[in-house]
Amino acid sequence: MRNGIEFVVYGKYALFTDPLTKLGGEKLSYQVPTYQALKGIVESVYWKPTLLFVVDEVRIMNPIRMESKGVRPIEYGGGNTLAHYTYLKDVCYQVKAHFEFNPNRPDLAFDRNENKHYSIMMRALKAGGRRDIFLGTRECQGYVEPCRFGEGEGHYDHYEELHLGTMVHGINYPDETGRNRMEVRLWNPVMRNGIIRFIRPEQCTLVRPIADMMPKAFGPHNVQSADELLAQVEEGGTQ
Repeated sequence: MRNGIEFVVYGKYALFTDPLTKLGGEKLSYQVPTYQALKGIVESVYWKPTLLFVVDEVRIMNPIRMESKGVRPIEYGGGNTLAHYTYLKDVCYQVKAHFEFNPNRPDLAFDRNENKHYSIMMRALKAGGRRDIFLGTRECQGYVEPCRFGEGEGHYDHYEELHLGTMVHGINYPDETGRNRMEVRLWNPVMRNGIIRFIRPEQCTLVRPIADMMPKAFGPHNVQSADELLAQVEEGGTQ
């Protein structure tokens, strides 16, 4: 199946916030990106509600370093406050992921064309993504490029095992699970020789509900099929 994507994402700073550090208004990044953060990056490269992206692996290429900054975030009630955010510095990750057709979207069966989606996704990756790439938060700009997963030398290639404790794995949304609620998933990742192999969302046993939520309705009236989109891309390339 032509449904896989491999790329390198890098940037000056990243902030994959540990939610436990947000209670007092401060933010501290996890040591490594979460599944959900990487899934968001993949979806910034290319996304349609027909597809369900699954992140398989991430390879940590640069040493894990942190830097604290004093910031003035805007408060919900207006005005500014003072806080310290601790960012990851000079990050670089190789990512391997793939897409599947969303079984909870039978209304979008007309758009299930694997080869067309794959072709558009590869073009979007070579162009640096269809939307801006962020490494955790909006102030951390990232950049993506195609790569072969495993190529090059990584800082932790011979580090054996590093246990990272309990981390957020990701968020369950109604249109991805078929349940009318938002949920958070937790897991205990282990980095082996610089690589973290993710379990699938449905394999997470620590799942907690957040709020009730209904899925957004999609259909031919507000979704363009992959066939139509690819025809427009090819037509534009020939002009």
